[in-house]
Amino acid sequence: MKKFLMLLTVISTLQFTNVSAQKTFTVDGVVLPRTIQFQNKTLSLNGGGNRSKLWLNSCVQSLYLSQLTQDADYIRQSDTEMAIRISITSTIEPASKLTKLIYERFEKSAGNNIELIRPRLERFTNLLAGEIKQKDVFKFIYSPVDPAVWVYKNNILKGKIKGKDFKKALFGIWLSDKPADVKLKNQLLGK
Repeated sequence: MKKFLMLLTVISTLQFTNVSAQKTFTVDGVVLPRTIQFQNKTLSLNGGGNRSKLWLNSCVQSLYLSQLTQDADYIRQSDTEMAIRISITSTIEPASKLTKLIYERFEKSAGNNIELIRPRLERFTNLLAGEIKQKDVFKFIYSPVDPAVWVYKNNILKGKIKGKDFKKALFGIWLSDKPADVKLKNQLLGK
């Protein structure tokens, strides 16, 4: 009995060590952190992948949520902290190609609401302008406190875009019923 308890303790310790040591997740050589911090909140990795047609297969994307779920509609409708993290894996030239694709996908995601958010969409694409090179990391983090999407490039805040409606359309690019890439949607949802 004593040996059995000792063995059980060793196995439990090894399992705990393995879980706590795995603080990152790797997709195609890009290391994704298991969590990111935002406004004293911890957002956890929900899923990640690299099959996006939107980004020309030149990035790895990941979804971070305050409450993990596989329900895409819940995520889009939710008024909780969440983030899309995009790690660029090859230089995108010209950068205007990226902003054009975002604009087109955003229009599809927003549907009839596009005219209401068009000025904010233009501001958003302007925040992404400039050189986009390998190892750049973009984060689009939604804060319900503002409510606004905070746009970061390489951990530098580029600006904020107000509105839950904007967040819903932005996250809808990847999580709507007609996403930019179905396979990536499932990867982001952890399926």
